[in-house]
Amino acid sequence: MTFAAALHSPVRFRASPWKLLRRIAMTAAGIGVVLLGVVIAPLPGPLGLPVMVLGLMLILKASIWAKRAFIRAQRARPNWVYPFRRLLRRKPEFAPVFWQQLLRIERLMLRRGRGSMTRMRKKLRRGFRKMFH
Repeated sequence: MTFAAALHSPVRFRASPWKLLRRIAMTAAGIGVVLLGVVIAPLPGPLGLPVMVLGLMLILKASIWAKRAFIRAQRARPNWVYPFRRLLRRKPEFAPVFWQQLLRIERLMLRRGRGSMTRMRKKLRRGFRKMFH
């Protein structure tokens, strides 16, 4: 049975009180982290967005209604949801997801005249390869 099918299954299992308390605590912590992200969003830099994403991931891990909304969003906009799916894995790949999103933002911002950004990115990549290999 797939994850989506399990969410729509008519059979309901009663969770233990500890699991229910844990889910409520994780959801409350997620809401708190999202609110913290909203509060720090006006500060310089993109500090609020990663904090809000972390809070949404906590909510998604704990809440059935959030999982249903996530599946609907995944069906509607798979390219937008894919990075979040990669971050929700057991061993998430932060660096590749960050790099992929950086390239997407660059492509959106610089429709023409990408030459200087491309050269800078290649120099940066060469520098990282020399440092870590």
